[in-house]
Amino acid sequence: MTNDATQTNWPFLRGRQPVIERAEGMYLYTDDGRTLLDAAGGAIVANIGWGNARVADQVARTTRDCTYVVPPWITPSRAALVRALETHWLPPGLRRIHVTSGGSDAIESAMKLAIQYQAARGEPGRQQIISRSVSYHGTTVATTAVSGHTARKRGLAHVLQPHPTIATPYPLRCPLGRHHPDATRFYLDNLRETIETEGPGTIAALLAEPISGSSGGAIVPPDDYWPGVRRICDEYGILLILDEVMTGFGRTGRAFAFQHWDITPDILVSGKGLAGGYAPIGGVFASEAVGRTLADARMNVMFHTFGAHPAACAAAAEVLNIMAEQRLVERAAEKGARLKAELERVFTGHRHVAEVRGRGLLLAIEVVADTATLEPFPESANITNRIVGAALERGVFFYGGGTGEIRDIVCMGPAFVIDDSELVRLAAVLREAVDTATGLSGSS
Repeated sequence: MTNDATQTNWPFLRGRQPVIERAEGMYLYTDDGRTLLDAAGGAIVANIGWGNARVADQVARTTRDCTYVVPPWITPSRAALVRALETHWLPPGLRRIHVTSGGSDAIESAMKLAIQYQAARGEPGRQQIISRSVSYHGTTVATTAVSGHTARKRGLAHVLQPHPTIATPYPLRCPLGRHHPDATRFYLDNLRETIETEGPGTIAALLAEPISGSSGGAIVPPDDYWPGVRRICDEYGILLILDEVMTGFGRTGRAFAFQHWDITPDILVSGKGLAGGYAPIGGVFASEAVGRTLADARMNVMFHTFGAHPAACAAAAEVLNIMAEQRLVERAAEKGARLKAELERVFTGHRHVAEVRGRGLLLAIEVVADTATLEPFPESANITNRIVGAALERGVFFYGGGTGEIRDIVCMGPAFVIDDSELVRLAAVLREAVDTATGLSGSS
């Protein structure tokens, strides 16, 4: 139980929040006796489910044996994490490993690596990072600046460094028309024009999510988009940084979301799924060309004090091994396909749901005032929060998405151990919550 001071002083901006006393498997248990199906996987973090004893035991053992060691040194848990990554997860071309204490500092580290790499190649003028219009890459000043997330820049926009921005491939809302056959050409032309306008010699890297996370709500680009982006980056000597903080380690039904296409990034960034919520940790995985270039130039890759924390590495290694042993990536693909089909069934013809989208167990719906015109509800209607609140009343937790400008996105990212009855319940409750929030009260 919490005391009044906790409710008064936490979180920073206050406001009463649910009190979770414990979590197990797919469920959260509150102090007032409620049981919540965690359809969000926390902040789209869970993969093996909550409360796994194997992981907890490894964390406890490592904390006793090796509480803290400076990040560059080797410990048993760090070695175990590297073995797990190389054995089951990382493609051969991405074996330079830098471990951080979370996703935001992993993204910032990747941005620094790209700029250092270009300087090491003798091109210090390549200082800019291209990002996309609908995106989210972290909470530091640098990662907030590079993100396309208006709501999270409020009160900060006047001090944030500007970055070149290209359009996020958004098939539902492509300027050429909804799911237009020439959408890829439009978005690739936009990338090329931006590079030429800024000057190729000023661009260090392109930073993007292969499948958009909660900012856009599981937006999957057209099939030929990523191969085209890879060709353009290679043509101009620009590094491709893929942000898989949300999509990495099985979330979309592949080890990494970029593997839905025949491409490989120069730098891959991971976070949430790396330890499945059992510890704060992030990973930056770079090509040998990037690593060797920095080493030859005698450039330093600096660590944060708590980067590669031994207990966090122990948690991550055990989570990754469990996922491999239990074939949970394949399960995410299977359960994700079933959930998407169930969502499409319950929302077919719904007057306020424009689209069900995503891959694997990263799925979302987009709610609009009018599906014919895609006109959104006014921001003041607070539709996303009303949907999340209505679902909580029915015992299911969903994750609100959007950027403020892009809004009324409801995301799903449950643990990969979800079963079929829970999938059906999840979809049914979401339909009820959308109807309640939009005033339909069960009508379609």
